[in-house]
Amino acid sequence: MVFCVNWKGRGWAMEQLLVLSGKGGTGKTTVASALIELLGVQACADCDVDAPNLHLALSLTGAERVWTYVGLPRAVIDRDVCTRCGRCLEHCRFGAVTGEKDGFRVDPFACEGCGVCEAVCPVGAVRFRDVPAGEGRLVSGDRVFSTARLFMGHGTTGLLVSRVKEELAGEIPEGMWAVIDGSPGIGCPVIASLKGARVILAVTEPSRSGLSDLRRLVDTARTFGGRLGVCINGSDVSARLTGEIEGYCSQAGLPVWGKIPFDPSVPRAQQEGRSVLSASPAVREAFSGLADTLRRVLVETDDGEQEQSVQTNLKKKEKTDEDRRSQ
Repeated sequence: MVFCVNWKGRGWAMEQLLVLSGKGGTGKTTVASALIELLGVQACADCDVDAPNLHLALSLTGAERVWTYVGLPRAVIDRDVCTRCGRCLEHCRFGAVTGEKDGFRVDPFACEGCGVCEAVCPVGAVRFRDVPAGEGRLVSGDRVFSTARLFMGHGTTGLLVSRVKEELAGEIPEGMWAVIDGSPGIGCPVIASLKGARVILAVTEPSRSGLSDLRRLVDTARTFGGRLGVCINGSDVSARLTGEIEGYCSQAGLPVWGKIPFDPSVPRAQQEGRSVLSASPAVREAFSGLADTLRRVLVETDDGEQEQSVQTNLKKKEKTDEDRRSQ
């Protein structure tokens, strides 16, 4: 089943089912890849730009376009113009400017692009230049896939994540659902991934750190809105800790949309380049149950927005009629 809801006036380029985890190693990408296959979505993205690997779990075919990401500009000192006054070295708060025998230079990995050195230079020897900070990929075939990889020593992961989603949105019909594989944690790439997400699936594991980081992720995600639910991966590893997670979810008003049992055949399937759904019947059944639940959630989310839109338009019409009668 392909989810594509396309009505005008909603302001959304695409509908996003975002898969996140409070910590690394919970199986977030494994869950995302299974949902992409079971839901039959035609659009997906890997927004874990520090270490993208969703493409390893998908069979991608079609035309590929590679693009260069330019982050913050970096300072460069023109040694022919520099008078070696040392003001740039004195004022740089990041230790990016170093003095050498033949003048000063800027370490591009330490430079934050703040512009202070340029402002204090009396002879205009400092200029800023764009530096490639990452590389993106967009594959358009039976399925549209967008991702990017940040180069070492560069920041602005949030901007790169936004670009990844923009590239995907530009290739699919307005209103189509896309599965987004986000980053672990609650940092900049997660914040950028949460923007515009309608449904958020938090993948956790039955461990102390899993529960602790789930709490942080939930607190963060709730500030952005969106419908939020939980999947417990490896739920049978510890019945006690799984029970604690379920207790927290109950107190926090969070639905548990799925529980995936631990099965050693899953990593074996991944190592062999096979779909995790082929690992075992029990694994496929568990993922299918999660997908069925999310399928209902996505439909309810669409129906809810349509109903809200209808009610809003009715209220606007009633107010317009009332204004006309009062004139």
